[in-house]
Amino acid sequence: MDCEQTIRQVYLYLDGELTTLRRWQITRHLNRCPPCHHGFDFELELRQVIATRCHDEVPPELKARIAQAIGLFEPDPPAERPRLVDGPDQA
Repeated sequence: MDCEQTIRQVYLYLDGELTTLRRWQITRHLNRCPPCHHGFDFELELRQVIATRCHDEVPPELKARIAQAIGLFEPDPPAERPRLVDGPDQA
């Protein structure tokens, strides 16, 4: 495992999405390579800061708009507009 391979897979490593063998290879590289270990420590610390300090809630209106945009539910049908004058189709 070299520096380039380690850097490309560091996020998968942090997310626990690698095989046991690949995790072992990256751990071994990090233990032997101070620059990569320093970069890994930075990414790990950044994730911890984000996890502990970013707790904003998404407003319900935004959640509904997003759900509608991706098709999770159908919007309410529009209310029928009142007619001012009966047309030919009203016979």
